[in-house]
This record gives sequence, structure tokens and C-alpha cells, in this order.
Amino acid sequence: MFDEMLCDHSHEGRKPYEKLVSWLGEQDLNKLMEKSVMAEDLFRHVGITFNVYGDKEAEERLIPFDLIPRILSADEWRILERGIIQRVAAINAFLNDIYNGQQIIKAGVIPADLIYKNKAFLPQMCGFTPPGSVYTHVVGVDIVRTGPNDFFVLEDNARVPSGVSYMLENRSTMQHMFPELFTSHQIKPISNYPKDLYNSLALCAQTKIDDPNIVVLTPGIYNSAYYEHSFLADEMGVELVQGSDLEICDGRVMIRTTTGTETVDVIYRRIDDDFLDPLSFDSKSLLGTPGLFDAYRNGNVILANAPGTGIADDKAIYSYIPEIIKFYMGEKALLNNIPTWRCAEAENLSYVLDHLHELVVKEVHGSGGYGMLVGPAASKRELAAFTKKLKANPGKYVAQPTLALSTVPILTKHGLAPRHVDLRPFVLVSPDTIKVTPGGLTRVALKKGSLVVNSSQGGGTKDTWVIGS
Repeated sequence: MFDEMLCDHSHEGRKPYEKLVSWLGEQDLNKLMEKSVMAEDLFRHVGITFNVYGDKEAEERLIPFDLIPRILSADEWRILERGIIQRVAAINAFLNDIYNGQQIIKAGVIPADLIYKNKAFLPQMCGFTPPGSVYTHVVGVDIVRTGPNDFFVLEDNARVPSGVSYMLENRSTMQHMFPELFTSHQIKPISNYPKDLYNSLALCAQTKIDDPNIVVLTPGIYNSAYYEHSFLADEMGVELVQGSDLEICDGRVMIRTTTGTETVDVIYRRIDDDFLDPLSFDSKSLLGTPGLFDAYRNGNVILANAPGTGIADDKAIYSYIPEIIKFYMGEKALLNNIPTWRCAEAENLSYVLDHLHELVVKEVHGSGGYGMLVGPAASKRELAAFTKKLKANPGKYVAQPTLALSTVPILTKHGLAPRHVDLRPFVLVSPDTIKVTPGGLTRVALKKGSLVVNSSQGGGTKDTWVIGS
């Protein structure tokens, strides 16, 4: 098991952590625990909460925050940054292709059925290219680590990636609690993210308009990520709107204000495809705006991310990402995929059923840790129940080996203890630039031995430092 902070079989810190390990050795555990409580109070005061769908109490919860930062060296970050930029460029090229020429299908690289029969594929997007050919304006790439230089992409979040507000608030909290650490470490800043997001969205619109009006579209206060929607709108200095605040007039999207109406040029939407427009998608949706998709197709507004991007983060398509990178970029993937068995294929299904106790099984369209099985941690009853699910609907699932994920210490009442982590760096895409914010959201499995880091499943978060050089 690779621990990112400590050298093998010793209490000495690895090079990126040397100063932190020295600082921790001088700290009083009780005082650190008091700081942890203070951080929790601060998060509660600011209102950083989320809802768990399906929770009977439906109460708002705090995502647990751990005070021990995760640190990446400049060299480690360069490996990740180069691989992420390559991957996101390929994903955008893939989306442009499958909604237009479909060369990757004609070349036999990806089976046609995997696209056409996929519920995330939107035929309504065919023949339309967004301004600047940007489909995924904001991407969150989930990465795990198994060794000093061994990074794997767990999944690509190309639809409506969330969590950036926690990344920013984690950093703000650490700077408030431990200013001395920011004096002794050369940490790359992340506070410009909202400004960078605004500029990136504006650049996409500036192919048509110089000073675009940008809004954030939210499903409303009951959405689990509503805090983030409100936070980003405030930080960007733009309006936070709901579908009912918008209307279509002469093909343009308008927003009603206290002084009249204004044209909307860019919508950073935090609503899933199905709910964007009841005339084009789910007719029962009360969250969207009738006629919005026609305004989009006519080039009168930009939707970020574009509808239909979900096909790129589908877990069956994920298994083809190395081939997708090779096809569009002419290069070998710089970041590894986790080996993946597509259960829709009979030979793969047979293998998965025989080795279910060793594997992690996920729903192809699943997210948030829901609907998955961690074989090594499952009971005989759970394995039997999941076997029935797989046999009944194999195309709904993929399986992967359980990796020995890296650990980073967390603060407990008994001292420091290692826990498994992943990392979600956030990527901004404009017509000529792909920018990765240095660091990202580290999610940590707070339960000993657990591999599930999702907040909905009891995980927490950490501040992530990239040390400059």
C-alpha cells in the first residue's frame, strides 16, 4: 500500500511532505482536534451543505473536512496535467465526431450500438456544432493512485461536474486556520477559478458577441449542489436563475429583471439534459425553459456543458478512451485507464460472475457511488443478489479490479491514520485553451479500509496542494 505522505517503513515524510511532517511533529493533538471542530463550525456558518437523494430525513449535511492536506509535487502535477489535457481534448474531438461525421464508428473503433443504443446519446445534437467546437466547457476527471508514478483515471465527468466550491472553501479554511503553513510552502493558488470560469465561458461566446451576458442555471434550492450553484454565481458576479426566470422571445433567451428584460448569451447549466427543455426532452420537466434547445440549436445561446456530453462519461465508453485518444490525437494515452470488463459482452460477463468477489461492479450510467458492488467487502447475500442483477441486465454494468489505492493520513481522536483517497481536478475548456486548476478536490474514505470516497456514501474532503517550482 502506497502512502503519499510517509516513506516506506518509516516515519519520515516523502519529499513533498517533509515540511508538513516536521510541522505535525510539533503540534498538540488536542489543539488540532479543536481546530477541526472550528473548521466544521465555519463550514456550517458559511452553509456548505449537501442533500442525499433518497434519504428519508432529507436533511442537509456537512461534508466532513479533514485538516491534513494532500500534497503533490510540481513533477507529479506535470504528469497529471499533461495527461488530463490530452484526455479532455480527445473527449471533445470524440463528441464533435459522433454528433457529426461519426468517423470513429465508420472506422470500427467503437461499435455503433454502443453509441446509438446509449441513453446518453442525444440524436437532437446531430449535425450541430457548438461555438468553438467546445462541448465540455467544464470537466472533472477522477484520478486514483497506486504508486509514486502510477496514476489511473477512474472516470470522466463531462456532464455537470460538481465539487469545485468545496475545493475553494477547503483552501480558504486552511488559509484561515493555518496561515503559517502557507508561508512555509510554495503552494499554487486556486482562488482564480471563478474568474477563469467566467473568462473561459466568455471566450466561447466571443466568436459571436464581445460582451456576453452569462448566467448560472440551477434546478433550485432542493438540489444537492445548490450551495455550489449559488457560490459560483456570486463569485463570477452573474445571475443565478431557474428555468422559470427565462423565456424565449423571437428565438432569443431573455431573463426577466426588476428593470425589464435582458438577453442571455451563455448559460452555465447545472441541470441534467432531460430537464433542460420540456419541448425537446422530458415533457414533464418543470425545471427547464420551453424552447431553450431550439434557441441553442439556432446559435442564439451557448449551453455549457453542451447537451449530449454524457455519452463521453458513460462507463462503457470509458473503456474505449485509450482507443479514442489514439484515434483523434495520434498518441498513446498518457494516463492509464483501469482495466474494465463490459458485462454486455458474454465472455466478459462470464469472467465477472466467476470473479465477482474480487471486483468492483458499477452501473454504466451510475454516479455518486450508488448502485455499485465492492466485491471484497460484500457479503455472500450481497454477492448472490448482485449476480441476479448482472444476469438479468448485463449491459447495465461494467466491472473493474479492486486497486490498492494510495493513502493519505487523516486526523482522528487517536492521532493520524491512513485512509484511501481519489482526486478530482477541474478543467476549463475554451476554443484555444484547456486549463487545469492546480490541485482539485481530494475525496477521502473516512472509514478504515473503505474504498468509497463519495460524500453521499460517508466520504470527506481535503485541501489539495500543488507545490510550485
